[in-house]
Amino acid sequence: MSPPVAPPGWSRWLVPPAALAVHLSIGQAYAWSVFKPPLESALDLSGTQSALPFQLGIVMLGLSAAFGGTLVERRGPRWAMTVALICFSSGFLLSALGAATEQYWLIVFGYGFVGGIGLGIGYISPVSTLIKWFPDRPGMATGIAIMGFGGGALIASPWSAQMLDSFGTDNVGIAYAFLVHGLTYAVFMLLGVLLVRVPPTARPAAGAPAVTAGPQVSARSAVRTPQFWLLWLVLCMNVTAGIGILEKAAPMITDFFADTSAPVSATAAAGFVALLSAANMAGRIGWSTTSDLIGRKNIYRVYLGVGALMYALIWSLGDSSKPLFVLAALVILSFYGGGFATVPAYLKDLFGTYQVGAIHGRLLTAWSTAGVLGPLIVNWVADRQEEAGKHGPSLYGVSLVIMIGLLAVGFVANELVRPVHPRHHEPTTADAAAGTPKEAADDRREQPESA
Repeated sequence: MSPPVAPPGWSRWLVPPAALAVHLSIGQAYAWSVFKPPLESALDLSGTQSALPFQLGIVMLGLSAAFGGTLVERRGPRWAMTVALICFSSGFLLSALGAATEQYWLIVFGYGFVGGIGLGIGYISPVSTLIKWFPDRPGMATGIAIMGFGGGALIASPWSAQMLDSFGTDNVGIAYAFLVHGLTYAVFMLLGVLLVRVPPTARPAAGAPAVTAGPQVSARSAVRTPQFWLLWLVLCMNVTAGIGILEKAAPMITDFFADTSAPVSATAAAGFVALLSAANMAGRIGWSTTSDLIGRKNIYRVYLGVGALMYALIWSLGDSSKPLFVLAALVILSFYGGGFATVPAYLKDLFGTYQVGAIHGRLLTAWSTAGVLGPLIVNWVADRQEEAGKHGPSLYGVSLVIMIGLLAVGFVANELVRPVHPRHHEPTTADAAAGTPKEAADDRREQPESA
């Protein structure tokens, strides 16, 4: 399947809706918790067991994005979105069969393994194309799409709950809900497959810079640069800090104000989680668009530096004011979402558009690492503190300090990022036309190495 080229006069503003059709669908992953209680009851599972499909899905997201990124670049966005459609929808259909036959391993395999491949390929499928269509506003373009992944749960969560109410929460009702999800998402993602196009020229919009302007670095070369690993560290630290609150949000706000005159109810805690999801989604488009104005390094200074200050506020004053606690948490989650949406544009600035999708896929292994690291820190510390007889805000003091330290590490890593050394650049068009070997072209561009 060759990448479909846009005909003359085709609007580049049709590409973000195509990307959203995919990202709003695979964003359902953040709503997996809706299925946890029914599965635990219907199939006699523990909380740890019912989390396995989601955990495997996130692991497969990182792995499939890393190993499939180069193939996505080679085959184009339509091929990638088709693969994502098949895998993600098939994961639900296999899960439906597993629920109907009470074979939980089939749900883990379907949703986690097969669906997780769809998550990874689908997540990176539009990134390179969006950056090529919007070389003048890459942060905004990728923010629109990746906003969909954050917002997918806002649609999927109430929709899933309504289906379970209608079909029932036994294994048959769960199977029907999975079946409807699989078929509906297949149709919705197909809209993206049919709509997506690649730009016909290197300058897709009047007045915009050429797609090939600036340095161009292959994925293979990129992972050999210090810039890639510094950004890996930046993303990992930012995601770890955000997901630490996101995963523990409801019990955390309940514990912080349990001993006050106005404790937080279960309903209010659920509302707090919904607010965090909204902040996560809004940060993806808001902060990534801002990065087009102030620069990628500066926006990550905000994510990491101000994020550390927000954690310090929660640690020192969080239990004294609910509005302060909520506001600080919302800011942290907006930075969490913004970090995801801004990093493709940061990669484009450093490595060019040549194989930015493949580079992005490799970088997402930082997400897989943070997805384990963040919840582990918060939960492990809280469990140890509870065993020591502590309660309330004392359960989280140590983990909050750890998060401040991790954000400080990310801040330093961001400060160390410099332009990529020319020896890693692909030969220019002029070099290629003249038959200049890459090594000779590198020698011409030689300059002092910097991180």
